[in-house]
Amino acid sequence: MATEKYVMGLFKSEDQAVAAIQDVKASSWPLIRTHSPIPSHKIPAALNLKTSKVGWFTLCGGIIGFFTGYGLAIFTALRWGLMVGGKPVLAYVPFVIVGFEFTILFAIFGNLIGMLLLTRLPRLKNLENYDPRCSGEHFGVLSSCQDDQREGLQSLFTKNGGDVKVFD
Repeated sequence: MATEKYVMGLFKSEDQAVAAIQDVKASSWPLIRTHSPIPSHKIPAALNLKTSKVGWFTLCGGIIGFFTGYGLAIFTALRWGLMVGGKPVLAYVPFVIVGFEFTILFAIFGNLIGMLLLTRLPRLKNLENYDPRCSGEHFGVLSSCQDDQREGLQSLFTKNGGDVKVFD
């Protein structure tokens, strides 16, 4: 019975990695993961990734934060009931400052929660299939295949100018 092997192509240039990604996507082998030592705009474009929805979490957190801060300021003013110089207890305009600060705080929390949820972090799967060279100067493209198809996948990566590493 054939077992599944993980094969990683290691490329010196971003363009070679993009070409390998496109070739793997056009083949029958699944593309598992890509690794990049630098931020890249070409790799997400080659992967056809959807736009992120983290901004919606940030927006919702900001809106909730504004009303929470504004409400907290109103609650505190009503609870203490300090009348200063004959002015009303509820001074709505200065409460905007508190609402603004809570907007920023809750937007950050919403952003962090959205990022963690949408990226499914922490993600410990496939960490054993990592090459440390991807942290320095190589772009990595990880794919899987059956044991009897390994040579074909290796030749695909070498055709695009990459080194090949096979994980057992």
